[in-house]
Amino acid sequence: MRQAAYYFDKGDYYYRQNKLDKALLFFKKTVEVDPENSLYHYNLACILSRKGDLEKANVIFSHIVQQLDPTLTDCYFLMAVNFGLLDDLEKARFYLNLYLQLSPDGDMAEDAEDLLYALSEEEAEIIGEREPGKAGLNSRLCAEEEEIIRNYDENQAMRRLLWQSLYYDNAQVVEKAIRMFGLLRISGEKNLREFVRNPWIKQRMRIQALLELKNMGFKGLVTVYMDGFLRDIDLYFYPLVAPRWLDQWQDVLELTLENMRRSNSYDELFYEDVQAIWIDFINNLYPRLPVIKKKETWAAGLEYALARYHFLHLTQKKLSGQYNVSPSSISTRYQEINRVLNIEHRAYRNMLRYLTRREQE
Repeated sequence: MRQAAYYFDKGDYYYRQNKLDKALLFFKKTVEVDPENSLYHYNLACILSRKGDLEKANVIFSHIVQQLDPTLTDCYFLMAVNFGLLDDLEKARFYLNLYLQLSPDGDMAEDAEDLLYALSEEEAEIIGEREPGKAGLNSRLCAEEEEIIRNYDENQAMRRLLWQSLYYDNAQVVEKAIRMFGLLRISGEKNLREFVRNPWIKQRMRIQALLELKNMGFKGLVTVYMDGFLRDIDLYFYPLVAPRWLDQWQDVLELTLENMRRSNSYDELFYEDVQAIWIDFINNLYPRLPVIKKKETWAAGLEYALARYHFLHLTQKKLSGQYNVSPSSISTRYQEINRVLNIEHRAYRNMLRYLTRREQE
């Protein structure tokens, strides 16, 4: 099947260039020439998904696992994503659970668990918005916040729930708990001062808690875990936003944008997003500023973060050639960015917000 292999290579080339129409044409040819090859069908379904032809993609994914290769369980995960985009959240949950049952240690198992968790969390928020009387801590309703404030001192279970939320794995839950403690004044101040002393919390959350304390009107010294030690800082003088923008940060951003423009594979949305990622990274990392010795590695890591955020098929190996740096250095920089911003989790959550918002409408 040399002809099919030729068509596949051509399709893969155009896919990597983000020229999806040409890639689709060649991937269709591979299936026509070699209809029994499950991987050719898989690639065709993936590109149809990228182009928004979700129903047709799911028909192919289903055909693969039922007729060609039942071991290719990644199809179930991708079907779940597509069903979600089609507003069929019940089927999305069904196929996520099916994937986890068949491939509990699969490459996408962690992503499937994150999606199921995030979906249930988003739905809980929607239920809270529709039925204020049944809302939980995650509700965005002012009435629910007032309820927590009103009953906090008398309700031990509520006090414990809010305290536990400060140390939850999900950053959004922690952010909401910090905000709620900011509304509780005396009790909130005590818990937030204890929170910023904790060496195990993320620096971004610590800075947010300090900002909340400052907004509450707290003045004077507060003990904070910083750079491996407990230190007393004066909130009145302590800066809680990144300092002025440095030239080296701008150099990294401009180098990334320059390389993106050369590829001709990005539209304006991507340029805006890569700038937002870099600015968010700097601000969330502060006051522990990144050490930039070679701007090329940071620029490549930043573009790779953008690709991961948008599920683009862009490899570290390809970027290493464009920026003349090693793939391992790109991986290191990307991991630093991801550690602060949790890029991949954000990408899935953004997708699920879109899905649940459409369901609510």
